[in-house]
Amino acid sequence: MKSTWIGTGLLAMLVCGAIVAPAAAKGPHPALQQRQIKLGHGAALDFDDMGYAASLHRVLVPAAQSGDLVLIDPSTQRMQRWKHVVPPGSGADREDAGTTSASAGMGMIFVSDHQDREVVALSERTHRPVARARLASGPDYVRYVAPLKQVWVSEPRKAQIERFAVHGGPHPSLERIGVVPVKGGPESLVVDVARGVAYTNEWKDHTLEIPLHDPHVAARWPNTCQGSRGLALDAADGVLLVGCKEGKVVALMPAAGGKVLGHAATGAGVDIIAWNPQLRHVYAPGARSATLSVLHMDAAGHLDEVATAPAAKHSHCVATDGRDHAYVCDPGAGAILVYTDKAQP
Repeated sequence: MKSTWIGTGLLAMLVCGAIVAPAAAKGPHPALQQRQIKLGHGAALDFDDMGYAASLHRVLVPAAQSGDLVLIDPSTQRMQRWKHVVPPGSGADREDAGTTSASAGMGMIFVSDHQDREVVALSERTHRPVARARLASGPDYVRYVAPLKQVWVSEPRKAQIERFAVHGGPHPSLERIGVVPVKGGPESLVVDVARGVAYTNEWKDHTLEIPLHDPHVAARWPNTCQGSRGLALDAADGVLLVGCKEGKVVALMPAAGGKVLGHAATGAGVDIIAWNPQLRHVYAPGARSATLSVLHMDAAGHLDEVATAPAAKHSHCVATDGRDHAYVCDPGAGAILVYTDKAQP
């Protein structure tokens, strides 16, 4: 996809805040008010991972082929662009160039760099790279592991997670310290800081547990998916949520040997999912159905659909600010759909 760069006047508007326009309407659910934030690149973007950085109070949107990192303020829905934090590209294949995953820690944001096959540490203060490390294979998920002061990068083509020690101070650096082999994966990556474990999926029908202080696949549980995709964590109750490509979300209890607590159907083409602890809602966009499913999970892990709203074709990624907003990627428009969630169970 060829990127079309914005003019000077439009750039000035973007620095001050997002250009917000109504999204295409298809009979939106009354409990989910939808807005669209155009990122201003004038082209489609092959988004993937998005997330919320509590330390910055910002939603992190790696803007794919543009090479930019976009930060959205949940209080105002204004955005800030960190331009060309990695080399941009014009191709549709996200492995060629750009950034598709980010994670914050130690005053830095760690992002994937597809063109140079690196993980890059950006200063939160200057927005510029302060450290980088070469990867063994193309990156997928980047996650800062706070208890270890490490960055883990999943590499599906090598069936492994690569680990790097983060050294702070005036001259930060990233030091490669090893890998975790993940046969049949890894797909998605989430860290449970309180319990000292990480979780990932095999591509078909199993979810895996990895102890942080002894990194290896220590447990493997069937998750009932036909195609395992995204993970989200209810950290308070220790419940792990799995998104299934065919159109389903499953709740597992790791402390009970991966017991299935509940499941609910969603739109088809689920990939990334997100958990809102304040509302106890799971957000599951369907890339094939072009919908956003909102599920409520009770204290026992039972899941029920409370709302479905239109999204866009290929909308497969989502994040939440943990309050009352869900952020869904719209790759074809190079935009983010913002839903204000007022749905009740």
